[in-house]
Amino acid sequence: MDALAGLLDGPRAKGAFLLRMIMEPPWSVRIEDEAPICLMCVTAGEAWIVPDTGEPVLLRPGDIAIARGPEPYTVADTPDAPPRARIGPDGTCTTLSGEPLAQSMRLGVRTWGNAPDGGTTVLVGTYLMDGEVGRRLLDALPGLVHLPAEVWNCPLMPFLDEEISRDEPGQSVVLDRVLDLLLIAAVRAWFARPGAEAPAWYRAMGDPVVGRALRLLQNDPAHPWTVASLAAKAGVSRAALARRFTALVGEPPMAYLTGWRIALAADLLREPDATVEAVARRVGYSGAFALSAAFKRVRGISPQEHRAARE
Repeated sequence: MDALAGLLDGPRAKGAFLLRMIMEPPWSVRIEDEAPICLMCVTAGEAWIVPDTGEPVLLRPGDIAIARGPEPYTVADTPDAPPRARIGPDGTCTTLSGEPLAQSMRLGVRTWGNAPDGGTTVLVGTYLMDGEVGRRLLDALPGLVHLPAEVWNCPLMPFLDEEISRDEPGQSVVLDRVLDLLLIAAVRAWFARPGAEAPAWYRAMGDPVVGRALRLLQNDPAHPWTVASLAAKAGVSRAALARRFTALVGEPPMAYLTGWRIALAADLLREPDATVEAVARRVGYSGAFALSAAFKRVRGISPQEHRAARE
């Protein structure tokens, strides 16, 4: 699994949900669901995203935004519109006084809003859990990413808009996969911008030597890698790889591998039936003792304490 796939591995652990929001002014929804990742795409009309800190962002048709939780924000027809509804941590929608709105604002399959023929349509995809692996990439993003239609052209958005209201066998799987692809495409487009501050290891993926080494480490962390074996696979000398890897990534190959293994272990430990012993072998450690020692050295807590803290 590479790091872009890791964006989805953690969130998919508890799933994601996708809906179409159709609204007619005046409207304003306060988002307090604490979801780590939310994608918003406008397909008709306009919508403002108003973070609690930072400037409001106007979304027009073809634009996409990624809001990173758990900080709350507001989505509305104007940047100063007072909230009329609230989405809480459990994903339920209520009035500000707590009265349920889920049924009264239901407009059809995966469709929600205040008017079936409203002038604004927003596709909203929310991931319910993030992962340690994906966070290595997401931490490099600002709290609110905005990609205007003129700086990226993604054919997935029209397809998603067409498919979202269908109720056919396997439809939820189709929509999940398209949402995943849309998230990855948006993140790649953001980091491809001139002057984008992508993580060093992400930029290093484009290097013919270091990029190959990174993919080997990410895709097979359980292999007993050494700098020498990695250099042989990359087609350079041990000294050349160590020097080039450290210069581009910011840390030596084995230090990167340790961090990657611990991040993977942290995600795997969330699985209810996973033992420390089994996780250790999946990420390249000889057993539970070796993983526990490395985990505590890197994270300051044991694997068991990590698991307990996330439950």
